[in-house]
Amino acid sequence: MKFDLHVHSKYSKDGFMDPKIILKKACRKGLNGVAITDHNTIKGGLKAQNYKKIKIKVIVGSEISTDRGEVIGLFLEDEIKSNNFLDVVQEIKDQNGIVILPHPFDQIRGNGIMPKKEDAHLVDCVEVFNSRCLLEDYNKTAFDFAKEHDLKISAGSDAHFAREIGKAGIKTDMVINSIDDLKELLLKGKVTFYGEKSSIINLGLTKVLKIWRKTSFG
Repeated sequence: MKFDLHVHSKYSKDGFMDPKIILKKACRKGLNGVAITDHNTIKGGLKAQNYKKIKIKVIVGSEISTDRGEVIGLFLEDEIKSNNFLDVVQEIKDQNGIVILPHPFDQIRGNGIMPKKEDAHLVDCVEVFNSRCLLEDYNKTAFDFAKEHDLKISAGSDAHFAREIGKAGIKTDMVINSIDDLKELLLKGKVTFYGEKSSIINLGLTKVLKIWRKTSFG
């Protein structure tokens, strides 16, 4: 079973995909589930849960901007209100969510956290493969950090466009019947990851889209 655990919908300022389109594309890609992790909101994930006829598991998440960089919370029910790193971690845990560090060592984009040894106990998973990391060293450094500090792994495409969905994620041979099953496997480290890089063109188009939306809608 395969799950892409990092996808953005139109509810992100740099996204435009409708959640229904994300689910349909994920199904066509052979995914069993997808985490919608919009910037600073869970609206995309909540919206996706309404499409019951599309047989794919939806994980509600958010990629939250903090004073130290971005943090992903998965399995959320409420919006994260803080932008302080420690407070965001606590808010995620208060919802029994999972704390993930996305693209933590990506120096090109510069919006990931550069974790230190003392941060390890605050984190559940490290995103060890992100398709939008242009240099493989960034993903490798994330994997090495997770291994060194005995942290569990996550992976995702960081898709902002339909063609990117499913380019990376986690996989398991075990049958996952519910979202709770997936959460348990992630926390126990009983998953592996797969991935391929996204085109640099997609990153450029995302920046253009973000500027256009800011200019057009304020």
